[in-house]
Amino acid sequence: MLVEFQFDQLRSIHKSVAARHNSALFGRRAAFVYCVILENVSKLEDFTYREGAQIMLDANSETLSAEATFVSEESAPAAVVPKKNDKLEIDRYFEALVKLDGSDLHLKVDQPPIMRVKGSLQRLKAPPIGHEQMKSLCFPMLDDRQMKILEDEGGADFAYSALIGDTRWRFRVNLLYQQGSLGRVARKVNNTIPNFEKLFLPASIERLCTLDQGMVLLAGVTGSGKSTTIGSMLNYINRNYRKHILTLEDPVEFVFTEDKCLINQREVGTDVKNFEIGMKHAVREDPDIILVGELRDTETFKTAIHAAETGHLVYGTIHASNAPSTITRILDLFPQEEHAAIRSAMAFNMKGIVAQKLLKSIKEGVSRVPSIELMFFDVLVRKYILEEQEHMLADHIRKSDKDGMQDFTTSLKSLIDQGLIDRQAALDVAPNREALQMALKGIS
Repeated sequence: MLVEFQFDQLRSIHKSVAARHNSALFGRRAAFVYCVILENVSKLEDFTYREGAQIMLDANSETLSAEATFVSEESAPAAVVPKKNDKLEIDRYFEALVKLDGSDLHLKVDQPPIMRVKGSLQRLKAPPIGHEQMKSLCFPMLDDRQMKILEDEGGADFAYSALIGDTRWRFRVNLLYQQGSLGRVARKVNNTIPNFEKLFLPASIERLCTLDQGMVLLAGVTGSGKSTTIGSMLNYINRNYRKHILTLEDPVEFVFTEDKCLINQREVGTDVKNFEIGMKHAVREDPDIILVGELRDTETFKTAIHAAETGHLVYGTIHASNAPSTITRILDLFPQEEHAAIRSAMAFNMKGIVAQKLLKSIKEGVSRVPSIELMFFDVLVRKYILEEQEHMLADHIRKSDKDGMQDFTTSLKSLIDQGLIDRQAALDVAPNREALQMALKGIS
């Protein structure tokens, strides 16, 4: 429902709000201020805005209703640097993201805000964001160090938290420049860490949480849910074992509540300069388990595998499309003359690779589910890696289902059988479409 006010009413509202908030946002141009009430908002398309208005959402009811105030970009200041603990203008967008159960928020100059909901990008019915407005949204989020990184490198990653209702939510934020304009992408980090069952992970993944030493890798593209899965695995350990868990993350995503474990979480750029230095220090800090947020270079991988060799259990994430290609991805980090040594280190120290993709769910109450490929390092896997026969790994995974392994075909069929994903959607993402079709017909 849209409520419009006459100028005299608007002026009265303006004076009241300005006095209450003492805010520079409420300037002299009271005629540009609108108050609206959005009722029964159940989906993104229900948000509709006036031409030339800037959105500042305040969604704090139990239902998907939202009260919003709109200020024209013309009347708003170019940049308002808030005092410490002041609510930032950007928080209004985060409130909308949480209220609509979105996962990511994209802001780009000359585009309206875009949210990813259930895996699909959807534009808000809002006016495009201008250059100065983008600066006023993003710059107040940064401290001096982050601002320098943005200026020097053209991008900056950091964690951000906002109080929404009575709950503090965390977001992983990336600021970037593209074609000379500032942009921003933010991902919502769930406040609760789901268990294996709620993530629909295979039961055999528990085996990778009971190890005393070695390396376990989570593989997948950006946004495939690697951090959530590894968070669930660490939380399983936290609930069941008395160990010291040390994490190195950029930035810290899930903040763990200690149960049986002692947990120290170090943020790269804030608590330690980089992953390489963090890993060198880690082995001297008496950890049982080390989480390396991302294995992105040779030195980080070398120090991580060395930690595994010296009696630690190391978890890490890496960008790769499936379990076998993870081996190739690691080898690509190193010059050819080091491949034999790296193959040996992987064969004798790695314990498992979990590769995953996120798919939109068709089950009510379930947003997205992971399709999982799981490879344990048994005798044959080690043999194939040492003998440069990675092409044999896929077939071995397929044949080793009784040992707890599974390929994407098996995973996709299971998700279809459980009524979690659409058959056609599964076929569209299947690495081997023919194999999945045969599996659905009962042909192994």
